[in-house]
Amino acid sequence: MDQHDSTPSFWKTPFGVVATLFAVAASAYLYVTHKDHVLALLPYAILAACPLMHMFMHRGHGHGKHSSHADKGEPS
Repeated sequence: MDQHDSTPSFWKTPFGVVATLFAVAASAYLYVTHKDHVLALLPYAILAACPLMHMFMHRGHGHGKHSSHADKGEPS
């Protein structure tokens, strides 16, 4: 029988919904009031997104948990 994790995803919690709505409202406000500044920084934001995505999206791949054949009990 499968056991599922009973905790909901962050995006489905009340705090996650409020945080998402706040981020959307803040983004819309910044775009409307500071459109020229936001558009001027857009190329830098795209460049900054590359290393951030690399750091956060490699979480959970098991990097750094390499083991040798001897640790697994396998003959080398």
